Amino acid sequence: MISVAQAIKIVERETISIGTARVELRAAVGRVLAVDIVADTDLPPFDRSQMDGYAVIAADTLSAPASLKIIGESAAGNGWRGTVTRGKAVRIMTGAPVPAGADSVLRLELARETEGSVTILEPVGKGTSIVPRGAEIKLGTPVLRSGEVITPNMIAVLASFGYAKVRVGKSPRVSILGTGSEIVEITRKPGRDQIRNSNSAMLDVLSRGSAAETAILPIVRDDIDDLKRVIGAAAKTSDILLITGGVSVGKYDHTKTALTDLGAEIFFERLRLKPGKPTVFAKLGKMLIFGLPGNPVSAATAFHLLVRSAIRRSQGAKEASLDRGTGIASDHISGTKERDNYVPCRMSFLPTGEVEVRPMKSQGSSDFITFARADCMAIVPRRTNIETGARVNFVVLPKC
Repeated sequence: MISVAQAIKIVERETISIGTARVELRAAVGRVLAVDIVADTDLPPFDRSQMDGYAVIAADTLSAPASLKIIGESAAGNGWRGTVTRGKAVRIMTGAPVPAGADSVLRLELARETEGSVTILEPVGKGTSIVPRGAEIKLGTPVLRSGEVITPNMIAVLASFGYAKVRVGKSPRVSILGTGSEIVEITRKPGRDQIRNSNSAMLDVLSRGSAAETAILPIVRDDIDDLKRVIGAAAKTSDILLITGGVSVGKYDHTKTALTDLGAEIFFERLRLKPGKPTVFAKLGKMLIFGLPGNPVSAATAFHLLVRSAIRRSQGAKEASLDRGTGIASDHISGTKERDNYVPCRMSFLPTGEVEVRPMKSQGSSDFITFARADCMAIVPRRTNIETGARVNFVVLPKC
């Protein structure tokens, strides 16, 4: 068995970028940037007013109340082009350019306008209510970096610098294969000794959540020849193949044998992980293959820790790991002798502001009902237990 950390390094080593593509800005969320984004202008591109009021010279307000002559108006999108001199003021709106000569903006509430002039009721300091040109970003400054996953908050940045389309990492083609004679399609009612193919549906959504293009393949029964045929065909069209079931050591567990017969290179086949010990990682030609356990919680855990990384790194992501944190255990969390235990948990905030990690009452790696409510997994290193009130590391499960 190898550790999760070792497995992650192997997956990272064997995963290569599959190229780039240009996509419409509206379709860019969740994709991986393939270029650095550099500011093509100062922001703001001019000294900008933060208030509705009057653009003035601060020295004219020191002896308030004082009367100034109004010589123009500056509105957003229609700035006043003259120069403010002593004893003069320009009416100004929020977001409008501050005219030359003015060095402060007096709030509307601190003035009284009469025909042709404005009475300043209070002094105003130099620079008040003005955002200077380039205060947010300077021309030529990198704003976003290649390898970052584009979030909704980044769309305004891209739009501000003219990116109607943006170059991103290509989406890998991920094929998903459920195996086992006990598996039936989710549209069918299971017969005796059968279960629906929930794993393929789950892995499809998880993969698409990392911007993969997915295809769910027809279920393969416990037949090694059929399995080899489907894997071989997938290698011609897929960048990554996810196989669930058949990775243990039972009589009908054919995945590793099929991979060996096809000439695949197997990098590891057992992890020091609970749940998810019988996880296989291999390569056939250029296609990466993950053999995931049939139990859904095991398959989900292996996906979050390993498959997600491969999908993201094939798109050029610099960082593909789950977010991590440290919290306080609300209850005792048991470890195991040989494997690191990833325990489904719920997070909440204590009055102190620290995160409390509450383990869920799970029936094991087949208990996807409990796992459905988990928002994190506590990490219990092998040969240790986490006592109530002790600090515990955890990984955050993505919400989408």
